[in-house]
Amino acid sequence: MKLVALYKKPADPEAFEKRYFEGHAPLMEQVPGLQEMKITRFKKTLAGEGFYMMVEMDFGDKETFNAAMQSQEMAAAGKDVNEFAADILTLMIAK
Repeated sequence: MKLVALYKKPADPEAFEKRYFEGHAPLMEQVPGLQEMKITRFKKTLAGEGFYMMVEMDFGDKETFNAAMQSQEMAAAGKDVNEFAADILTLMIAK
């Protein structure tokens, strides 16, 4: 299972990138069971609502995902992302 984060374009992309990669990403990397974190930056929107960046966090199976979601590390990462990106974040669960 995956946790997918979609970010709308931030007001200050440079500040967002710095905060994300120097602060938030290291917190996510500590979440138990995280197998892979894939980051995609979007260049152009052809139809619909545009997004700036997508982060796919793969936990493998449902049990590992559920355990990760209950961890202290995920709670810390969730608190952090809400401090700098709550207004531009869409968060989804995917298979």
